[in-house]
Formats: sequence, C-alpha cells, structure tokens
Amino acid sequence: MDYQDIIYEVREQAAWITINRPEKYNAFRGQTCEELIHAINKAGWDKAIAAIVLTGTGPKAFCTGGDQSAHDGAYDGRGTIGLPVEELQSLIRDVPKPVIARVNGFAIGGGNVLVTCCDLAIASSNAVFGQVGPKVGSVDPGFGTALLARVVGEKKAREIWMLCRRYPADQALQMGLINAVVAPEELDAEVDRWCAEIAALSPTAIAIAKKSFNLDSESGHLRHRHAGAQPLLPDRGVEGGCEGLPRKASSEVPLRRPDADPANEKGGPACRRSRSVTP
Repeated sequence: MDYQDIIYEVREQAAWITINRPEKYNAFRGQTCEELIHAINKAGWDKAIAAIVLTGTGPKAFCTGGDQSAHDGAYDGRGTIGLPVEELQSLIRDVPKPVIARVNGFAIGGGNVLVTCCDLAIASSNAVFGQVGPKVGSVDPGFGTALLARVVGEKKAREIWMLCRRYPADQALQMGLINAVVAPEELDAEVDRWCAEIAALSPTAIAIAKKSFNLDSESGHLRHRHAGAQPLLPDRGVEGGCEGLPRKASSEVPLRRPDADPANEKGGPACRRSRSVTP
C-alpha cells in the first residue's frame, strides 16, 4: 500500500507510525484508518520489530479523532459510522507487539481513545487529553468507555465523558491514562529508551503477557457491542471538521417525550419517566 496519510519508518527495532495530517490536527479520515490498519498489521507480524510507536506529525496534535470535513460533514470510509475505528482499536490490542502512544499535543476525542487502547503512553508536557463526543452527538460505547473505566477508574471515566473537560499531561499521568511525561524536546529520546528496553526482553513472553492483560477487559467491551451499542454519527456543522473542535451551533435533543404532559414538567413522576426514555 502506498501511504498518503501516514508515515511508516523503522528505527532500530521499533516501527514508527505517524499520522501525517497536521493541517487537520492529525484527525483521521477513512483513508487514514485503512493505512493505519495496514501499517500496524505490517509491523505487528514483523519478527524484526519489537515495538510499535503511534504518533502524529508536528508539535500541536497527536490525534483529534474523526475528520468530518472529508465528506460533507460526515465520515468517508467504510463501517457502521463510515470509519473502521473499531477494527483499528482492536488491532492495536491484538498485535503481539507493545504499541506505544507518543503523545505530542492534543489527544482529543478519537485520539484520546487511541491512547487508551495503546499498551503504553508517553506524553510531552504540553499534551492535552479529553473527550468531546457528547458535545457533537457522538460516543464510543466500546473501548472508549468500558476500557477507559478500567484504565482510569469508573468515576473518572464518567467524568471524562459526561463533562468533556480537558486534562493536561500531569493530570493524565496522575489518573493512570499515560505512563510518563517529559519535556517536548526529550520526547523522542524517551520513547527510544522504552523501545530499547522492550527489545531486550523476550518477545514471546511479552506477546503472551499482552494477550493475558487483554482477556479480562475484552469481555466487557464485547458485552457493550453485543448489547446493540454503536457509535453515533457526530452532529453536522462541526467547525474545522475535526471531532475535537467546537460546534458551530447547538442541536440539543429535548428530553421530554412529544406526548408527555407539560403539567408534569416540574419534576413529578411522569417527568422523571420521560427523562429516562430516548425520544
């Protein structure tokens, strides 16, 4: 495959896979996802590779999620929502090599989920993490929520999704979302050191350990998917076309059912029931 949206390079025994769309804050479109899937597969089954590094071009962004500007405010690829994101997320976990997120800036929306899915994460001190899905009518009901709860704890994961706050690198380290924080100029050297340490260990033992770690959290993810939960298409009209950027206009959905009695809107039983039902 000829890569258009990513850069693939081998450094020592590590494969570096870089999302190369800095003008879009490294948001991914359908083509990007296909190339990432191909590249991670290529590196994951190459016996000469000990570790995979996932990152983004430039100092501003690791990844800011899905790029809606690729096709008239929607997504342009295959899959239920127009992007094979579940396949990409699963592949990061399925390949027998550790995948390290090198977080060099914003890791927002789908980019934050990629960090969650990676085995390890090293961030520069200017990195910023967070979710934006509920601001644009979107949610990741699999790894982005269930696995996140395993990584940072249930209450913190709910806060991340239900408040859509942004978290600096030191807070992400404290909550357990990442493994280390270094100065921006030291980021590459630190990632290289971690890759070298991994390369000195048994690849078979690491592959088995990774699979074992995944077994417990995988069952929860599958329950979410088989319960019928699927990611929602983000609202159209997101400024800049990136999942992690602000909406142009509000499109709030009324909580009250169309047939609900307005007289009960003060908080009576009928009102409470209507708020638990999706219109």
